[in-house]
Amino acid sequence: MPFGIGPLEIIIVLFVVLLIFGPKRLPDLARSLGTSAREFKDSVTAKDKEELPERREASAEPRPEPRASTPAGEHKP
Repeated sequence: MPFGIGPLEIIIVLFVVLLIFGPKRLPDLARSLGTSAREFKDSVTAKDKEELPERREASAEPRPEPRASTPAGEHKP
């Protein structure tokens, strides 16, 4: 393992994080950590500077809502 960290140390750190943040906040903490890591990786590996803002705009666009089905017997022109 890098930096001389073994499995026992990782388990201890995870246990301390669980005690500090609690089980309810861990998913949000992990999600924000993953998002931050992805953004950092994208900024380091982006070959084209314009590529990164396009990805952010695409991910920020709201998803289209599903169409409501028309009741039986009604037809739209």
